[in-house]
Amino acid sequence: MGLPKSLIEGHRRFLRDKHAPERGRYAQLAELGQTPTAMVIACCDARADVSMIFDAEPGDLFILRNVANLVPPYEPEGKYHGTSAGIEFAVQGLKVPHLIILGHSRCGGVAAYRHRVRDKVPEHGFIGSWLTMLDNLKIDESEVFEFGDETAFEFAAIRSSLANLRTFPFVKKREDEGLLSLHGLHFDLASGTLLSLNDDRGSFSDLHAA
Repeated sequence: MGLPKSLIEGHRRFLRDKHAPERGRYAQLAELGQTPTAMVIACCDARADVSMIFDAEPGDLFILRNVANLVPPYEPEGKYHGTSAGIEFAVQGLKVPHLIILGHSRCGGVAAYRHRVRDKVPEHGFIGSWLTMLDNLKIDESEVFEFGDETAFEFAAIRSSLANLRTFPFVKKREDEGLLSLHGLHFDLASGTLLSLNDDRGSFSDLHAA
């Protein structure tokens, strides 16, 4: 079975409409390497396109996607840590000044976790094991009242990932030195709204609110 025709046609449009007019930019990126403005850890949900959300150009963002935009705690003794390796490369190698956890509405991963907790379904498979990182979530009841149960869990998952990021010594060190800023954002699929986690209040509010 070959590639879907839609992907082949999409690549043809990319070459014609985007790559050709900016051939110099792509050549420069290939020659000089990347200096992204931020690392974004996002969900692999096909509906939440990170570059499109931020209208980002090639080379602007170092993007890592996984189920439910989760960050595991620092575990140096483990063998295979794709997410941790990506964080290490972005912070230590690329020295990004910003690290963003980007959650989104209608997250299937968070919904699967809620289903497992509610119905007491035993974990199974890679996804079940991965989602055990959410076992100690702290749900804000005021957010349940304001935004609904589903969104409150998504907010809590973002906070959990931010807390786990700070267990990485090299992340904490650069943050303490003022060289790295951590951010939590939540994207609403239907409205396109971005909510930002306010460090001072620990609540989410519209990114563009005064």
